[in-house]
Amino acid sequence: MAKLDLEFPDFWAQRYQTQTTGWDLGQTAPPLADFLPRNLAAPPGRAIVLGCGRGYEVIALAKLGFAVVGVDFAPEAIAAATALAQDALSQDALSPTQGMMAEFWQQDIFELLPDGAQQFDLVVEHTCFCALNPQRRAAYGELVAQLVRPQGHFLGLFWPHDRPGGPPFGSTLAEIRALLDPHFIPLSAYCPTNSVAQRHNEEYLYYGVRSSVPATVSHPQQPPQAHG
Repeated sequence: MAKLDLEFPDFWAQRYQTQTTGWDLGQTAPPLADFLPRNLAAPPGRAIVLGCGRGYEVIALAKLGFAVVGVDFAPEAIAAATALAQDALSQDALSPTQGMMAEFWQQDIFELLPDGAQQFDLVVEHTCFCALNPQRRAAYGELVAQLVRPQGHFLGLFWPHDRPGGPPFGSTLAEIRALLDPHFIPLSAYCPTNSVAQRHNEEYLYYGVRSSVPATVSHPQQPPQAHG
């Protein structure tokens, strides 16, 4: 089978078709499931989840009252997310006007601009950053900053492991902070203690508010180390 380029939808479509979706936890990631209902600014507004996969975080946000857009490259992901959202809506016995509001777009996240500029109160990241070609990370930092409205928020659960190859590609806390801190004032930034076993001590949660002026990049703690 020919090797596919991860920057094209066929790469990710093949991963879904062959069920090699190791990033998919089958649920909202526990650190996000814990953080979302307790810490997000009220009232809920418009949110976007980048690289939403099967849409677990989209559904979680919609249940909290956000109007949410989930974006993913792969048509298989969008189809699965749409079905899960419809099922969640029916289980809650709510009409679309009464209950959760979620929609899904099959799109390259880098094509969200310029139309998506300052259109969202909250941008959410989970296993999108680690799936990108590392050469596009600077563009990713600019993207999330431009999507957020003034005084809007960014929430990311990153996977800064140190293994070679990818996706998922490794990173460091210093790299993540260098991309985000010029655009956001961190409100919470920590290594969760309730990650799934296969990511224990390898996740980093960052929640920040969009800054009106460039911020000084701080020096984060050392990257988490995996324990065997």
